[in-house]
Amino acid sequence: MIFTEETARAKVQAAEDAWNTRDPERVSLAYTPDSRWRNRDEFLTGRAEIREFLARKWAGEQDYRLRKELWTFGGNRIAVRFQYEWHDAGGQWWRSYGNELWEFADDGLMRRREASINDLGIDEADRRILGDREPGELPLA
Repeated sequence: MIFTEETARAKVQAAEDAWNTRDPERVSLAYTPDSRWRNRDEFLTGRAEIREFLARKWAGEQDYRLRKELWTFGGNRIAVRFQYEWHDAGGQWWRSYGNELWEFADDGLMRRREASINDLGIDEADRRILGDREPGELPLA
């Protein structure tokens, strides 16, 4: 799959929409059956591991809300920056910042994902991502 700016932006928005469902099965279907991931310090291979990881992730990252933004693209690769907010079981809110590098197979499924993520503790009053993306919403700050 070779991206144009329009198709790269659509792929990023589709990923944001899917991840905000917090449905591991649905999200895993965007990846090749043998997809390889690096997420922070975890290395995963295949949809089954991706589903298990996402179920574990969203069990701990409660009320998760995500925004993704296209950084750049070329050929079959896209670079994304993102932020998401969530709280832990103790009620502490977090904003997680990160970058992802994506590589796609010819059929449009993602075959590789590399994610680097940092967490910042925030007060609930400082949350910025409160629901679905609004039309005309400004890019990430």
